Amino acid sequence: MRILRVIASVDPEHGGPIEGLKRSSAVLAETGHVTEVASCDDPAARYVAEFPFSVHALGPSPSRYGYTPRLTPWIRDNAHRFDAAVVHGLWNYASIGAWRALRNSPLPYVIFTHGMLDPWFNTAQPVKRWAKQAYWLAGQSWVLARARSVLFTSEEERRLARTAFWGPSYTERVVSYGAAEPPEGSEAQQAAFRDRVPELGDRPYLLFLSRIHPKKGCDLLVTAFARVAALQPDLQLVLAGPDPVGLKAELIAAARSAGIADRLHFPGMLRDAAKWGAFRGALAFVLPSHQENFGIVVAEAMSCGVPVLITNKVNIWREVAAAGAGLVADDTAEGIEAMLRDFLGASDTRRAALRSAARRGYEAHFSIGSAAADLEAVLAGLSVR
Repeated sequence: MRILRVIASVDPEHGGPIEGLKRSSAVLAETGHVTEVASCDDPAARYVAEFPFSVHALGPSPSRYGYTPRLTPWIRDNAHRFDAAVVHGLWNYASIGAWRALRNSPLPYVIFTHGMLDPWFNTAQPVKRWAKQAYWLAGQSWVLARARSVLFTSEEERRLARTAFWGPSYTERVVSYGAAEPPEGSEAQQAAFRDRVPELGDRPYLLFLSRIHPKKGCDLLVTAFARVAALQPDLQLVLAGPDPVGLKAELIAAARSAGIADRLHFPGMLRDAAKWGAFRGALAFVLPSHQENFGIVVAEAMSCGVPVLITNKVNIWREVAAAGAGLVADDTAEGIEAMLRDFLGASDTRRAALRSAARRGYEAHFSIGSAAADLEAVLAGLSVR
């Protein structure tokens, strides 16, 4: 098949959807499928040139919404070259522009919501919620209603999405999602990571690797870490990722007030060898999110055999708990504190069991091969040729 992916941006700093698109496309390429991407990016952006698949960057756009007049005509003019289309995400022009091009086209499409129908956003942003309801009725809901399938990456995501907004119905389907098999561990990976945080030395650490953003519960993690820091005086906390809203300064101030500022480390966004070195060297991976559609970083940590400490707002928490791959807590400072105390008080035998279970859980639930096979089956069932 020739597959068209439509997404707002291929910038890796936008997180899991980009990584999932890239990794699943690589697996599909192994079985002869060809992927091209249409985005609202500036064609001069460095990450466009570095992306491993053909990107038709149809921006630039003057706003975060991503409007570009070139997207819809390009999709309309090129739809005949493809067998199926996959639209990624909501609340931006990429999805609306794709719908405008494909609503009267024989090219069928499916759409991943990527957690963007989670009702948490309505609670966290009550004023914006009504603007979204209006936008939903005006156009966004029809993107889903006209899709052959709306794809969710967990049963929890599908369940929560049903309560977000009222409007037209759509066809639901849950598909596998996951992370690529990590490269084999090496000293070079460890060195690449340690080079990014030389002050860490050889001390043990907990790893947070995601956007540094209020939604991710970073403030809860710093508060909880401060409360348990005395249990293991040499334990460090590494918070790796981009800082799009300037939260890092607040976290440092809170850590300084708690007397643990020298135990926090902010290496920025980690990629390639440095990222895998960070995962493999961590005692555990921590993601204390208030809302998380899937959490591809959770799957990546598990693929390295690293226990995951997450909240019950990460939509794959049930699979993690069932696999015994880590610990699950409420998304409160008290919940995160109790989870950290439980993990730090665990015996070496229990920690080893968690590591083994993490790897088994990845293989059973979150391998990219299973995710690509599910998507392939969906697309083969609706292909126009």
